[in-house]
Amino acid sequence: MMFYRNFHGFRNGRIALLTACVLMLSSCMKKEVYPDIPQIAFQSFTVQFESGIYATRGFLTISFKDGDGDIGLLSNQKWPPFDTGSIYYYNYYIDYYEKQHGIFTKVELDPPYHARIPYLTPDDHNKAIKGIIVDTLVLNPMPVYDTVKFKFFIYDRALNKSNVDSTPPIILRRR
Repeated sequence: MMFYRNFHGFRNGRIALLTACVLMLSSCMKKEVYPDIPQIAFQSFTVQFESGIYATRGFLTISFKDGDGDIGLLSNQKWPPFDTGSIYYYNYYIDYYEKQHGIFTKVELDPPYHARIPYLTPDDHNKAIKGIIVDTLVLNPMPVYDTVKFKFFIYDRALNKSNVDSTPPIILRRR
């Protein structure tokens, strides 16, 4: 499964799910077994430049695995504990860090890069899932600091928190 998120601005966001390929399990294939607590891993981060010297977009790619497949929320799933006042409203957290005076410092963005992964549980007796999330992040076109990194994790519907992973340092300025 692939999950794409595309932001058209810091205030406007749109999430679209594109299923590029679905792992079809048949009786002759070995059943994949993963822990029920989600696992994520950084895959890549690429930057896109327009006409300026600073990157305007970044493409964060992570992989995920979950043994019971309870990743994602329905679009109308906003009752507790997934209501807007809860830390579980978002199930995909992305924290932004700038390298300020040689130290990576977390910067609170408004709005944040956090997102709600759509419901991904397969309609199959084997609920184990794995996939790739590709997230398009709009970057500040005139940053004060040109080196950043991102830390990220996900929650499943059972409120299990995945491991936390991060990107390596990312240079936003063309050399």
